[in-house]
Parts: sequence; structure tokens; C-alpha cells
Amino acid sequence: MKTPNIGISRENRQAIADQLSKILADEFVLYSKTLNFHWNIQGPDFHSVHLYLETLYEDQQEVVDTVAEKIRMLGHYVPATLKDYSELTHLTEETKGGNDSQSIFAELLEDHESIIVFIREEIQPIADTWKAEGISDYITGLMEQHEKTAWMLRSHLK
Repeated sequence: MKTPNIGISRENRQAIADQLSKILADEFVLYSKTLNFHWNIQGPDFHSVHLYLETLYEDQQEVVDTVAEKIRMLGHYVPATLKDYSELTHLTEETKGGNDSQSIFAELLEDHESIIVFIREEIQPIADTWKAEGISDYITGLMEQHEKTAWMLRSHLK
């Protein structure tokens, strides 16, 4: 592949790709956990929660794809193995609670908030230090998506 000539130095593209790879790992682990919860939900609110979780994992799958595409746009290959993700993620794939909606929503909320915090810390360095305002804008929008989902999950909790 020809090296991208997009106004971002090779070193900066590498630094950004490294941070996006961590975001990708978090997003993939969250996708996997959400799918797991969708498959294993139990309780009197099964149907509505099952459908809500389906919406969440479908949205999450799209996020995973777009983050991976950002890495490729920088001229880097995407980490794409479970081993890669387990080494790069800030999350854990292990579930803590039961298969009821309150346990699931609490755990998903914790993961979304963890991603929000990590992304928030990356917005300025990506824009200012590494001179990639477009990617900084993209991850700002991604953070806002997680903030909305976190609000909705929080609203489900007692």
C-alpha cells in the first residue's frame, strides 16, 4: 500500500494508530459482551431487554468497523485477533453479575463509562500533539455516542 500523504507525519500516524487500536480493542470487547448479554438475558423483562441489547450490539458492530477503518486510513494494519484485543483493552471480557437486566445494565454502564474516560483523554493529544483534528473530531463523536448510551443504561438502573 502506498504511504498516505495526508498532512500527518509518519510518527504521528503511528501514535494515533496505537491509540485507535486501544479504542478498537475496547469497542470489540464491549461488542462481544453486549452480544453475550443479548444471548443470555433472563428475567421477566426478557423480551424488551433482548431487543434493546440487539440494538446496542448492532450499533457497537458498526463502531468497531469504523474505528478499524480509521486505522487503515492512517496506513496501518488493524489488530484483529482476540489475543491482540485482550492485550490492548482497558476492559475485561469476564462478566461480574447475573443474567438479569439490572446486573447487565450495571456492567455495560461501567464499560461505557470506562471507554468515555479513555477517549476523553485522547481527544486533545490527537488534535494538538499529533495534528489529526479530523480523527479527534471522530473520537469526540464516538465519546458522545457512549455518553448517550451510558445515560440510557443509567436510566434503567434502580
